[in-house]
Amino acid sequence: MPASSSADRRREATVAEIQPNPLGRALRGFFSDSLPRVRGLSRNTVLGYRDSFKLLLRFLERHLGRPAATLDFPDLCAPNLLAFLDHLESERSNSIATRNARLVAAHAFARYATASYPEHFALCQQILAVPFKRCGQRVVGYLEDGEMQALLQAPDLASAGGRRDRALLLAMFNTGARVQEILDLRPCDIQFEQPFQALLRGKGDKQRLCPLWLKTVRALRGVLRERGVPPTDAGPLFRNRRGEPLTRFGVRYLIDKHARAASSSAGTLAGKRVHPHMLRHTTAVSLLQSGVDLVTISHWMGHASVESTNRYVAVNLATKRAAIEKVQPTDSDQSKIASWRTDESVLAWLEAL
Repeated sequence: MPASSSADRRREATVAEIQPNPLGRALRGFFSDSLPRVRGLSRNTVLGYRDSFKLLLRFLERHLGRPAATLDFPDLCAPNLLAFLDHLESERSNSIATRNARLVAAHAFARYATASYPEHFALCQQILAVPFKRCGQRVVGYLEDGEMQALLQAPDLASAGGRRDRALLLAMFNTGARVQEILDLRPCDIQFEQPFQALLRGKGDKQRLCPLWLKTVRALRGVLRERGVPPTDAGPLFRNRRGEPLTRFGVRYLIDKHARAASSSAGTLAGKRVHPHMLRHTTAVSLLQSGVDLVTISHWMGHASVESTNRYVAVNLATKRAAIEKVQPTDSDQSKIASWRTDESVLAWLEAL
């Protein structure tokens, strides 16, 4: 009997050691319930928050000299959080935008813990008081018409890979889709009969329809025909040579490869770092230059607000060039005294105000 009691006590002690502490329980509730079920955030957003906390916990493990499994709420104090944010910039060479994105995850957790764990209310207030760092807005990069056409003509249409790449570039330029939206595109999401259109799934599982050019539809049909895939297929449309779905890194590699090839016919491409999101910017600027209004462009791009679309007005060089052509240089020799200065009736009226 005593031996049995001793074994039971050892088992109870072991179970007690592996029971999650308040921080562990809070993180479990935050990621498994609050983010996906209560707030309804997309899987990509949840994974982004998860990656932020993985980096934070690993940093605290080194910073405090303790295993991550022993960390608790007090270890998330403002000084430790600020040290983590400094670590991201100084040691990981992250941009200020990335630093702020990691802080968003910490703030979201603090708001959740404020209501669910009120005993840590003061600590959560400290976390929420950590400010976002101001950063300058970078110039939005996009391709001029000639550069975009050179990029579309770069793939070798004599090979199956080249034909797939041209279909990929056409689809990205046609729709202005984010790279993940293109990777998630399935044959069954495309209407191959008039009116041609594609169903895109954006951030927060928001869906939008985008019209397609006939040449885009023909290129996509060709890709499916070569693979022997019916238009009703529900698998990813764009795949690599092994038949596996393309990845974000794969798309970036293909675009960079074809941009370098296209620089022989469009020399200005050599000085640009062409990436998938630049094609999205190019679509928005092209729509703007074609006279499409901002509200329509906002819906086309899947922006949450027209404010996100306004930045393309600032970078539209064609519009700026047209504006400067309407402004004539001031000729100092022909300057005249403003008429109101010599108009006594106007001066009298101003005096009477």
